[in-house]
Amino acid sequence: MKKLILGLAVTASSLAFAQTTPTSSSNPVTFGVKGGMNVSSLSNGADLSDSKSKIGFNAGVFANIPIASSFSIQPEVIYNDLGSKVTRELTAGGNTYKADYSRNLGYIAVPVMFQYNALPNLYLEAGPEFGFLVSAKDKFKNSTNGNTNSSQTASLNKDDFNTFNLGIGIGAGYYFTQNLGLTVRYTAGVTDIYKDNSGDAVRNNVFQVGLAYKFK
Repeated sequence: MKKLILGLAVTASSLAFAQTTPTSSSNPVTFGVKGGMNVSSLSNGADLSDSKSKIGFNAGVFANIPIASSFSIQPEVIYNDLGSKVTRELTAGGNTYKADYSRNLGYIAVPVMFQYNALPNLYLEAGPEFGFLVSAKDKFKNSTNGNTNSSQTASLNKDDFNTFNLGIGIGAGYYFTQNLGLTVRYTAGVTDIYKDNSGDAVRNNVFQVGLAYKFK
């Protein structure tokens, strides 16, 4: 709970800073929405030794706060679908089955990105991301010749996971117009996703690509 309050406090402080920071009419504080695709993985496979990347999504809102002619701070609140996936081939009764296992971890994330405007419509960014676990599930899908035979979802005990997740993100964005832009970001996990992990730390890693829309 303390870490949740900390992340929300960072966002609130950034927004309060926006209200007190003088900005010119050409560089006002702007708000927007964003969303896109996640390609996520878990270091060490999270007890799935041959795990691969999983496709997920992200969506949320942001505020862009100019602090100098070429610099700004962008706090965000987004939903982040993270985890990993394993695909295996099984043979039984002369038939080959394809089994997909995926670990799905849902976070409410609060990235705070420090952005440098390299060009009027191109920026580079870096900063911390504070995440708070809201769901943990394993999904299993069994298929033959591309046809799904069965699909199951099992909820995991969230008490086995750390509620708080810290990551460090780097990225860039390009605005085609004053409102619409393309964003890319890679966030490397710093904290272990497991609460009582006696082995190597298992961390979230994710590459994100999507669109952002500023309200002006």
